[in-house]
Amino acid sequence: MSRADHRVTAVLGPTNTGKTHLAVERMCAHSSGMIGFPLRLLAREVYDRVVKIKGANQVALITGEEKIVPKDARWFLCTAESMPIDRDVAFVAVDEAQLGADPERGHVFTDRILRARGREETMLLGSEALRPMVKALVKDAEIITRPRFSTLSYAGARKISRLPKRSAIVAFSAEEVYAVAEMLRRLRGGAAVVMGALSPRTRNAQVAMFQAGEVDYLVATDAIGMGLNMDVSHVAFASLHKFDGHRQRRLTVAEMAQIAGRAGRHQRDGTFGALVDEGPSAFGPEEVLAIEEHRFAPLDHLYWREGAPDLSSIDALIASLEVRPDFRVLRAAPEATDLAVLKRLAGEDWVRQRVRGQRMVTRLWAACGLPDFRKLGVDPHARFVGRVFGYLSDGKGHVPHEWFANEIARLDNVAGDVETLAGRIAAARSWAYIANRVDWLADPAHWSARAGAVEERLSDALHTSLTQRFVDKRTTLLMRQIGADPRALPVTVGPEGEVSVEDHPIGTLHGFRFVVAPEAGHADKRMLLAAAERRLGSERARRAKALAEAVDADLTLADDAPAIRWDGHEVAQLAVGPSLARPRVVLDRGLDCLDKAAQAAVRARIERWTTEQIARRLPVLAALDAAMRDPQATPPLRAVAAALVDAGGIAARIGIGSAVDALDPPARKRLRTLGVTIGALDVFDARLLKPEPARWRRVLLAARGVAVSPPPPTGPTVLARAAAGACLQHGYRPLGAQAVRVDLAERIARAVHDGRSGHRPFAPDPALATSIGMTADTLARLMAALGFRTAKPEGGEPRWVWRGLTRAVETRPSHDNAFAALADLGVRLG
Repeated sequence: MSRADHRVTAVLGPTNTGKTHLAVERMCAHSSGMIGFPLRLLAREVYDRVVKIKGANQVALITGEEKIVPKDARWFLCTAESMPIDRDVAFVAVDEAQLGADPERGHVFTDRILRARGREETMLLGSEALRPMVKALVKDAEIITRPRFSTLSYAGARKISRLPKRSAIVAFSAEEVYAVAEMLRRLRGGAAVVMGALSPRTRNAQVAMFQAGEVDYLVATDAIGMGLNMDVSHVAFASLHKFDGHRQRRLTVAEMAQIAGRAGRHQRDGTFGALVDEGPSAFGPEEVLAIEEHRFAPLDHLYWREGAPDLSSIDALIASLEVRPDFRVLRAAPEATDLAVLKRLAGEDWVRQRVRGQRMVTRLWAACGLPDFRKLGVDPHARFVGRVFGYLSDGKGHVPHEWFANEIARLDNVAGDVETLAGRIAAARSWAYIANRVDWLADPAHWSARAGAVEERLSDALHTSLTQRFVDKRTTLLMRQIGADPRALPVTVGPEGEVSVEDHPIGTLHGFRFVVAPEAGHADKRMLLAAAERRLGSERARRAKALAEAVDADLTLADDAPAIRWDGHEVAQLAVGPSLARPRVVLDRGLDCLDKAAQAAVRARIERWTTEQIARRLPVLAALDAAMRDPQATPPLRAVAAALVDAGGIAARIGIGSAVDALDPPARKRLRTLGVTIGALDVFDARLLKPEPARWRRVLLAARGVAVSPPPPTGPTVLARAAAGACLQHGYRPLGAQAVRVDLAERIARAVHDGRSGHRPFAPDPALATSIGMTADTLARLMAALGFRTAKPEGGEPRWVWRGLTRAVETRPSHDNAFAALADLGVRLG
């Protein structure tokens, strides 16, 4: 596994120990070298750094989708999967070697630990947990422990709104990353976004924005745990669970530490924490202690797969890839995507027919190595690989440039949202991978440049889209000014309540509520409130004084809603009080900004106005409310008064008949003096049927919690039974297919009784009923409700006999109209 004439060093320790920096220094000290990284982004970052040291003509970058290999290249920066380990170089390093324990990619890192060697020096970089694996697999390795340069400590749980500047929030899905970034935009002005799926160009642009201080926050996936160089002071975990390709699981303590370790830089201390302090997304005490003290369970195995498989045939290839390891500390790797695709294609007859020699087996295995960048799943990806291999195994063995060009042209579209652009970039990575295989295209250099240009355009568009979606530079600027000195912010209020900060219109003060301007965006709301709230106190105090001294005409009742307005703005609501006529005044929440003395003065003024308006608009309710509390009033009078107040001044007599019958003459006179009519069917005050008293009555009922049906139009004497407001609640007596206004129903009732002669049959004068729009059927139902029954008609004219209401209830009527009329009253006959 190793040569006897060179040195193998394992540099182990927590994050922020400078291991990668050390490896770069060692590589540059040799005549040639190679480092394998876990991420394309990290390889690109170090490539840019080495280019500045050695010059672009001597440094190569090799990843699946990108190859920059100058003719005189001597130093190679690669992803672990793309390392050309057969190249003779003086120095080789494998970064994050503990990833050999990863079920998905672990076999690649294990193979590099075992087989990747420099001519003079080899360096394995990883966490302290890798120590027993190094001792077991690379027995001649010298192990060096690198301590962390700075202290990493737990800062507890903090809400997003309270995170310190230079924080990175880590999430484990694109959806969660976007949600957190959107929240930061609302609260803090925005955030940069970093995910492993981003192209290096997009990622670099986002990180540059963060590093330059254009935004103070970074939202990322766990990709930042792999050594990406960023100036982060605090790492906050949005979650402690991730989907590992097979199941949703909790992060291991080592994974938590790897990510948390990005906080702090060189000798500057860092902190970590969560967004919640309890539940599955909160740290446990043992986890916190282990992370702070860098104590993790040592690895007891790595995943392995044959790194140099047998390519003599398809079956030999599959068999060698499924061989189990001999070493005790190695485990057979779970079936990776490339092997799963190989097995799918091996079952195709046409593949078997074309793959007859080692050269074609090698070509098939190379095609199966095409990554599933789009995350399609094994079957769809196998079909795509099968098509590619179909071209590679036919004719000149090249992917047709027409197909390649058409697919690239289809992706060369910068329109769309963040998700759409990210999807196109993922698809473009597949074509970039194909273009970087030197023998897969007739002109690979041309098509590699073409694919790279498309990815760059998409990356620029994605950076712009991410910035537009998750960054508001004005909000960021204002937040910084607020944090520096809130008193320095010039906040002005215009004559129409328009509020401006530093000449930026940010909203309007509607009454006492500050409302963010639509053009400022809802996402800015909390920030803008913070900017303006501290400077609007004096304006609100002035308005409170004006409201407390307002004249009656300045206060109005909202239309059919228990709310009171001042200067066009809602300032209070009416709620359940001691009685319908005495509602409670609740100040609008917009007035919570006032001090207690100002609130008390405003409440007193609105209460006084409400009492005066009820006495003016609904005098009968105010008088009845006083009567029901009058200790000198008789119990029947107090009972009738209370029932009428609860009903809003209009009540069916059948519900309070016993109390009405018990009224003595003085009590009846007192009610008449108040304006109450004790009718044959209903007890009411006709003044309540006028438009403005009716509106106040509806509002008071609603404030009491009564479900108020839609009101009738103004003016009609009779309504169709199905029309709005055709019920007693609005002053209409339902009778068959119609509803008659209660005062008119009572006039007809009196006219009928005035026209009868004892209990002899008679025919009432229909003129009044006809004049107000009552039908004959409605009149018949009213007659039955009044206690009349039909008699034998004379000359075809209906005649009625007075039986009295009580008798009509006790004696089953024979006439259908009488029966229906009693049903309308709620009387059940049995």
